[in-house]
This record gives sequence, structure tokens and C-alpha cells, in this order.
Amino acid sequence: MMTNIEKYYNKFNEDKRLLRRHGNVEYVTSMKYIHDYLDEEKQSRIIDIGAGTGRYSVALANEGYDVTAVELVKYNLGILKSKGANVKAYQGNALKLSRFEDESFDMALLFGPMYHLCRFEDKVKALKEAVRVTKTGGVILVAYVMNEYSIITYGFKENQILKAIEEGKVTSDFRVNPSQEDLYDYVRLEDINALNHAVANVERIKIISADGPADYLRPVLNKMDEETYHRFIEYHLATCERMELIGAAAHTVDILKKVI
Repeated sequence: MMTNIEKYYNKFNEDKRLLRRHGNVEYVTSMKYIHDYLDEEKQSRIIDIGAGTGRYSVALANEGYDVTAVELVKYNLGILKSKGANVKAYQGNALKLSRFEDESFDMALLFGPMYHLCRFEDKVKALKEAVRVTKTGGVILVAYVMNEYSIITYGFKENQILKAIEEGKVTSDFRVNPSQEDLYDYVRLEDINALNHAVANVERIKIISADGPADYLRPVLNKMDEETYHRFIEYHLATCERMELIGAAAHTVDILKKVI
């Protein structure tokens, strides 16, 4: 039987989102930090867990890196494979990467699964699996969607906050409380810290806002001339590590190093 996530992604075009101006901010930022931790000789082996339609894995493979992609949704996997890139692509689950041996990759991207895993225990399991298949000294980049973004946009901007509180979807301290049927889970910085604490052999290199205010500014960005838009990206890249901005963005990327 098709899962809710499969039904969702059969209709949702992730590539199209990342090609739009607000999504491009996220993509450019994530790729900038990915490249910060890859070797220039293209010898790094990368695993993209929850690869979607391959926006990152295909681009990195086309640059010459050895890329393996794991994706749960068959529809997404089919699109990824149709792009013809030299990506080793498999259907699989972030919670169980048993086909891969310990310490197989120099870098792991965990950009999709944490959005959809509602249980803390499942997030810990996914992170542990990503760490397990990464070499000691290697880097794991983990993406999250943020609680305050959901409260501000869906809760207040779309005027759903009273209904959400009444239905128990939002707690009295304005924390999103999703059920499995809601597909997305939203976190705060303390939740990310708690996950890292539950996985003993990682340490944070840095944490960044992947898109800053871009998602809030969709119509504004769409109307910008090219020069101003590029200035906005420069502004975002200059400020995306500022802690006071990270928690309110739509997407956050935690950059971790595997330690002994």
C-alpha cells in the first residue's frame, strides 16, 4: 500500500521548488557548505540519504564525485535515474541502511528524512545510521524544518493558529505537535541539540540557516531584478551563521563531524 509520504511526493515537485528563487537560496547555500568539506581532487565518496529527485546528488556526481543516493519514494527515484547522471541510486529507508558497511563514505547528506520523522527515537535512529556509514573524521550535514517558521506562516499568516491550538496541533507554548498523517515535523534548536546529544560520536562544526528569510519573502524575491537578487544571496551568505537568525528560518542545516 502506498504511504502518505509516497502519495505526497507523487504530486510535489521538489526540483521545481529548489529552482524557484526562494528555493535557490537554500540550494546555493547548502551547496556552498557541502563544497567547504569536500576534497578538491574529487576523491570524496558521498551518500545522499533521502535524495528526492537528485537535485544535490546529480549535481555532485556531474562534478565528478562518487555519489550514492538512497530514496524511499519510487516516483522520486525514477526521476533521479532518468537524469542520466553517474549516481548509484537505491530505494531505501533512512532508518535502515544495512546494504552499506560501516565507515563507507566521506560525507553523508541527510536533507529530507528529518522533515518527515515525527518520533524523536526515529530521528535518532536515522542520524545514527548516517553517522555509522560515514568515516571517522567525515562530515554529516543534516537538514531540519523549523518550528517558528511553521507557526508564523501556517499559524498566523494563513490564520490557522486558533484551529491548530483547538485541535492540539500546537501546544500552549507554540510548539507544533504533528501526527504521523501531517507528514512534516518541525523543530527548535534545542531539539536539534538533544538529537546530537543522543548520538555519542558526533560534534558540531557549525549550524547554519539554509534559506534565512527567503521563504517569507517569496513574492518580493520573485519581483527583484537580477542584480538585487544576487545581492540578497550575498547578504544571506554573509549572515546565515548568525545564531539569532537560524531558529526563525524555514530550513536549518546542522554540520557535524564524526569523532571517535
